[in-house]
Amino acid sequence: MEAQNLWKLQLEELLSEIAEQTEFERGGFFVVGCSTSEVAGKRMGTSGAFEIGEMLYGPLKKFADEHGLYLAFQGCEHINRALTIERVAAKHHQLEPVTVIPTVDAGGSMSAYAYAQMTDPIVVEEIQAQAGIDIGQTLIGMHLKKVAVPLRTSIEKIGEAVVTIATTRPKLIGGVRAVYEIDNKN
Repeated sequence: MEAQNLWKLQLEELLSEIAEQTEFERGGFFVVGCSTSEVAGKRMGTSGAFEIGEMLYGPLKKFADEHGLYLAFQGCEHINRALTIERVAAKHHQLEPVTVIPTVDAGGSMSAYAYAQMTDPIVVEEIQAQAGIDIGQTLIGMHLKKVAVPLRTSIEKIGEAVVTIATTRPKLIGGVRAVYEIDNKN
């Protein structure tokens, strides 16, 4: 249990550092990819732990609530990395649900735990999240808006899982004459 308390503290610090570096759009998605096996120091998909999902869920939910974000929990490749979200988020973003319920063996412990905790959970195939956290190299990039921008924090791992964090920005288009910021000095 001592290790899990440390992992929770690591996640809370990491989320705090993300908030310092990112201005969130209320009502946007924050995608979470998590291998609980990797957190525990095992190979992805070999030792899923519902209790690790439980420990991580609280800080993630608190973070999302504080910033007005919808959480989206990416499942594993056995459900094609589909995402568990609240039905209200799907309606807000006009997303079509798919028929699957994430489990520890197909979807992963984090996604399965989130599904059990949500008020009215559904699963969707894809989203375009403003930001996200990848705990254990689960490859959340397919669910981020273009253009993904990596963030650096003092926390590089949660437990034994490598952590990658990203936010996004609009594409910069145009050539040498393009203007990206308004000059209010004139």
